[in-house]
Amino acid sequence: MSATVIRGSEIAQTIRAEIAEEVKKLQQEQQITPGLVTILVGEDPASQSYVAAKNKTAGQLGIHSKQLTLPAETSEADLLEIVARYNQDETIHGILVQLPLPRHIDEGKVLFAIDPAKDVDGFHPVNVGKMVLGEQCFLPCTPHGILELLSRSGVETSGAEVVIIGRSNIVGKPVANLMLQKRDSGNATVTLCHTRTRDLQFHTRRADILIVAAGVAQMIGAEDVKEGVVVIDVGVNRVGETASGKAKLVGDVDFEAVAAKAAAITPVPGGVGPMTITMLMKNTLQAARQAGELQTS
Repeated sequence: MSATVIRGSEIAQTIRAEIAEEVKKLQQEQQITPGLVTILVGEDPASQSYVAAKNKTAGQLGIHSKQLTLPAETSEADLLEIVARYNQDETIHGILVQLPLPRHIDEGKVLFAIDPAKDVDGFHPVNVGKMVLGEQCFLPCTPHGILELLSRSGVETSGAEVVIIGRSNIVGKPVANLMLQKRDSGNATVTLCHTRTRDLQFHTRRADILIVAAGVAQMIGAEDVKEGVVVIDVGVNRVGETASGKAKLVGDVDFEAVAAKAAAITPVPGGVGPMTITMLMKNTLQAARQAGELQTS
């Protein structure tokens, strides 16, 4: 079997074109330009790269983007004051505080301080609660991106055996919840595995759809999956350098080995990653629309 490669980079471009058109429409009809602020504390290279990519994408889609880079020694109180200021800024519809934060800052306190109506990362407990209940809210970007990948690739999830490896609040838990719900790209039977799961292979070999977000390089091989599985690889692991000196990236799945058995599989890079940023832009557009509805009501 030769797997179909689900190229998130291509699907993301399609969605971004849709977002750009909707941004233009919002500007023309309501004179509203979606605004996003990204707040980075410290100089973590990976975080700097992610923030730069987010701002570049926002600019390409016509979204007003502002980046605030703060020194690593910024106090928790000062950061909370900055968040409070942007909560009141009517030109900013989305607030993103890049994680991780320095150890002296309570991440939960900062994330909970963001106005839920501007929580475009979908991490505020109000949005998490609405997600669990199946109500309208900002969905976490990576789980939302995974659902879009499956849907736009024609993967049937209704009734499917979905196995997820990883129980983080960012990917594992929310994607499990979303796939359980009565919704598009949902209605699945879900098994959530983690570091304490006994006989992991027993579960992975039953999966019709396998979502791997464990952060362990190439932990899933051909012997861990059944013929015809659909594999979504969320992992991004640096394992040395390429011949040109760039970081060599691999996923949590041994791509070549598993692709020989899978019906479809995402690559790393170019799979889930581009979808995460795209869903952030979609949430920012949604936040701007909602702000416009409040202004006209």
